[in-house]
Amino acid sequence: MLRCDDKRRRRLSIATVAMAGVLALGACASPAALTTFSLTAPDQRVNSAIRLPGLLLIDEPTAIQLLASDRIVVRDQGGALSYLPGVQWADQLPKLVQSRMIATFENTSRLGSVSRPGDRVTPDYQINTDIRTFEIDVTTGEAVVELAIRAVSDETGRIARARIFRSRVPLTGIDPGSAVRGLDAALSAALIDVVTWAGATGR
Repeated sequence: MLRCDDKRRRRLSIATVAMAGVLALGACASPAALTTFSLTAPDQRVNSAIRLPGLLLIDEPTAIQLLASDRIVVRDQGGALSYLPGVQWADQLPKLVQSRMIATFENTSRLGSVSRPGDRVTPDYQINTDIRTFEIDVTTGEAVVELAIRAVSDETGRIARARIFRSRVPLTGIDPGSAVRGLDAALSAALIDVVTWAGATGR
């Protein structure tokens, strides 16, 4: 006959084995790790005669839920939207675009003219961005980026200027590498236009 202590140890042993089995099954069922990609900031210089009208604060962009993630969006032949399997961005897309926009201003000889929320500075203008499109369009075989940008006066709260920036780059394929290169090129082209446009803000 088993004593109480023996029974307790036996129950604990059985429970431990059962838990180990559950964890093992969970490990086997876990999805494969996603390949991570990032976006670059262009270092192309812009017209040196274009000067910013003061300090610009680059706010974190807004986006619909589908885009406000770390996944790459694909639009198929029927117009349905999905995520490109097996890959992800290095950060949530709005944060990534914000970081690359600030870096673009800095790389294009605008260092010290831009800031981000939390820098404890008083900007002259706040740049508000809405990511309207950031996807791979299977129908056209293009990477498509569309940004709606507003420059808001910090003093008056009024919109000084507003514009929609669109960029399309043909793809060599729909594989992850081609998709990322296309979106990176499309964003870079749009950001260069943003820097040039910002130089006229407040005029």
